[in-house]
Amino acid sequence: MREYRRMLTRTAVVALPALLLAACAELSAEDRALLEETRQNAQDAQAAADRAADAAANAQAASQSAQAAADNAEAQAQRAERAAERAERTFQKSMMK
Repeated sequence: MREYRRMLTRTAVVALPALLLAACAELSAEDRALLEETRQNAQDAQAAADRAADAAANAQAASQSAQAAADNAEAQAQRAERAAERAERTFQKSMMK
């Protein structure tokens, strides 16, 4: 869905100013410059939106990685606790002999 939206936005960013330029072939130099500036601003905004989307995807991947690391640490802590309990039982048995 996000990729479709991105593609649609890119198409609109490029096509709209091009259509305006084609439809208004008799524009003054000032109007053409304004349209070109608008097109450039739209492309810059799209590039910024793409960078933001990439940053969000990277942040989500980092969050998932951090969660996996936390889950792994918790599992290791549980294993260590069980090992400590076994060692304590073994020690107690050895003290009873």
